[in-house]
Amino acid sequence: LRGSKSFTAALAGEAERNGHGGLAYKSVSVGHLEAAPLSPSRLSLGRASSTATSTAAPEQGRPRDYLVLAIFSCFCPVWPINIVALVFSIMSRNSGQQGDMDGARRLGRMARLLSIVSIVLGTIIIVLYISLSVRGNISF
Repeated sequence: LRGSKSFTAALAGEAERNGHGGLAYKSVSVGHLEAAPLSPSRLSLGRASSTATSTAAPEQGRPRDYLVLAIFSCFCPVWPINIVALVFSIMSRNSGQQGDMDGARRLGRMARLLSIVSIVLGTIIIVLYISLSVRGNISF
């Protein structure tokens, strides 16, 4: 006797989709197992439920946009640089939401760089202003 290469397995939610209220079993052969869809356009055609397919995997690879750092840099007195940093940060967030991860990373790095430059230059300007005003060279 030769063994069969098919089996019966219980699938979650299969009974509701088939219209059967009883047992949810489906018989398939080994070579025809259902695989998860590879593209988002085939996602709705798959047999998996929407709660099982919507995971946080796309959120893990999402690049940072450094929006908080850019907003913090706007308090420094180097306004042209920190405004541009804020614009790059917002552009990075928009690119990430549209799915352009490389563009979002590039714009995020530029926003981080401009924010750091703005904070460093702003700190230098504030320290120079305070030190010169303490000496008496600059009056309020």
